[in-house]
Amino acid sequence: MAIAIHDDITAGKMMLYLAEKYQLELITVDSRVTLLEEGEKARRIYFIKEGCLRLWMNSNGKEITNQFFFEGSLVASLESVLTNQPSDFYLETLEKSVLYVLEKERFEQLWEQDAEFKAWFDHYILKRFIYYSKHLLSFLRDKPEERYRNLLQKNPDIFQRVPQHYIATYLGITAVSLSRIRNKVAKTK
Repeated sequence: MAIAIHDDITAGKMMLYLAEKYQLELITVDSRVTLLEEGEKARRIYFIKEGCLRLWMNSNGKEITNQFFFEGSLVASLESVLTNQPSDFYLETLEKSVLYVLEKERFEQLWEQDAEFKAWFDHYILKRFIYYSKHLLSFLRDKPEERYRNLLQKNPDIFQRVPQHYIATYLGITAVSLSRIRNKVAKTK
């Protein structure tokens, strides 16, 4: 069965449908809980029913946020899950979150044996690859203010849900620089 997923809403609905179809465990996790540490092998994939998670890395004592994940998203250190190598990332909740849990062994079984699940997951991997490619290009091409404006345009709610210092690490700037950019952009509106 081929699945056509053309937008984030459809992808999120499909994720919730699959979570219920496969009767995945549903857990509630407080905010600021580390679900995976750098150096651990990832054994779980999380589907976010409610909440916000952050995937980040430590670079010589400096936190770098790779991505934020919200409702309807799948999140894991996918490189670790797929290669069985230690994770390069930390995964933590930023809000109290309700998550479906897919254990690695079950994931492998579904991916190999269930065409519907495989089609959905393959689409998700492609979408994530495109996201990271665009994110890298933005760092190479755009100035910090442009990255901020793009984030504000594409995901304005992020500024209500994510602490500013994490947004700064995502944009590759300091919290002070983010504050200056925010003030400058606010004055031009």
